[in-house]
Amino acid sequence: MSQRRGTGPDSRTPPRYWAVVASAGGSARMGLGKPKQYLMLRGRALLEWSLAPFLDAEGIDGVVVVLARGDAEFARLPIARHPKIITVTGGASRADSVLAGLAAVTAASQRLSGAIYTLIHDAARPCLTVDDIERLRDEATDDNGGLLALPVTDTLKREARDRAVATIDRSELWRGQTPQLFRLDLLRNALELSRTRSPPMDDEAAAMEAAGYKPLLLRGRESNLKVTYPEDLPLAEFWLSRQEYAR
Repeated sequence: MSQRRGTGPDSRTPPRYWAVVASAGGSARMGLGKPKQYLMLRGRALLEWSLAPFLDAEGIDGVVVVLARGDAEFARLPIARHPKIITVTGGASRADSVLAGLAAVTAASQRLSGAIYTLIHDAARPCLTVDDIERLRDEATDDNGGLLALPVTDTLKREARDRAVATIDRSELWRGQTPQLFRLDLLRNALELSRTRSPPMDDEAAAMEAAGYKPLLLRGRESNLKVTYPEDLPLAEFWLSRQEYAR
């Protein structure tokens, strides 16, 4: 396993890696009466699929799952007993929830030397591959960090009152995905700063960009979709079946 070394504290020692999986959302757009992360896909909860690649990837010390206040579902999942998993309660915004996850990483890794990097992932992305985690880890380990993303291929329109009023140049536009990898201390500072701004940022890379960093865009996969609407579920099942077939 090749690793680039960070330029931050203890840069002479190999960096360490943790995942923070944001699972505190209410899933209102699904309209199915329960949080989407607990919907079943191929015999497992969607959240279990989202967590599994981090538990299988090389070099991930632990996984923090950020849950909504009062969540009683996660503890019932078999994966909840995995020794690498820690749970914390999220906050009112995504930034609050991710910061709660980062605080748990800080507490769990305080006796470790070397820079700590965190991979922030959405609970609603169940088709992430181990290969993409390890590519991101190996290629984005520096102060700027990085994220999986895809170039925009559709024609983009600006609208006003449901009418197209302009076509936007897409040549430099990418669709951000997760995971997004950043050095723990730098991301924590950027998110704290972002909470003082309006409108609030709901993307870790955006907070890092606002703090002056330039995250690496690492080409991801169409299969790494975010389940947002009911029609996304069969598509996620399709991609999971393809991944199982390829093994």
